[in-house]
Amino acid sequence: MNFYKLLVIAAVIEALWETAKMMWQEGKANPDRIGAAVMGIVLCVAAGVDFFVLAEIPLTIPYLGMVMSGLLISRGANAVHDLLEAAGKSKK
Repeated sequence: MNFYKLLVIAAVIEALWETAKMMWQEGKANPDRIGAAVMGIVLCVAAGVDFFVLAEIPLTIPYLGMVMSGLLISRGANAVHDLLEAAGKSKK
């Protein structure tokens, strides 16, 4: 695994953790963030969208890449753009 793939994985973990933190704020669930996450996951699984396949980072657990992609997508276009840009650099 090259250095850039490690950076992509680190960025994904940070983005996923930040997404998880937004779902529970001030002692209660945030229905808007949870709804966005659920819709993102359903759409990615239904469409077969997998960020890790695009970044050429193989995962051994079926559907995990699509589920995590759905969570990433639920953060919005800017976050996804940044991750795709990082993944593009990993292919060099």
